[in-house]
Amino acid sequence: MADTAKDQNYEILSPPSDLRSKVRELTPREARKFDPVKAAEDAMYRLSQHFGTWMDNETLALTGAWEAVQVEGMSEETLGTLFQAAHNIKGQALTLGFPLVGEAAASFCHLIETVPSPAALPLDLAERYVEAIRAMVKEGAKDDDNTTGVQLLETLKTVTGEFLEQFPEDPE
Repeated sequence: MADTAKDQNYEILSPPSDLRSKVRELTPREARKFDPVKAAEDAMYRLSQHFGTWMDNETLALTGAWEAVQVEGMSEETLGTLFQAAHNIKGQALTLGFPLVGEAAASFCHLIETVPSPAALPLDLAERYVEAIRAMVKEGAKDDDNTTGVQLLETLKTVTGEFLEQFPEDPE
């Protein structure tokens, strides 16, 4: 239910229920036995069963953004969607147990951020990033133990570095 004061430009929103009624207060004996770190670790373990699926979903978003680039062409909008998908992977990969994938996504984001315009982004290199990230997730290339994934990432970083040398950094 929302109340609006007369002659005012705001609205007061009242929550439908008080969340305090949804929890039970621990007894002193329960509170002494409660280990919040253990409870958090247990919760993370339960959630970790879904990490692979979540990375698959993020990868689907990235490949979908890449398909939009192929269909609609490279524009500020399609590049923005592609960047956002890569950025999401970069931000979530470490938490979801895919640090190598996170490094690949970070390098891809750096490439996108550094080129001066959407037209300057090399489509073949962008496609290599998308395919590398997809393959790493599919094959479970999570960390430095996966030598193929590490070599792929190093190759992408090298090619990216060489390409970006043509765009001098802003002195700002």
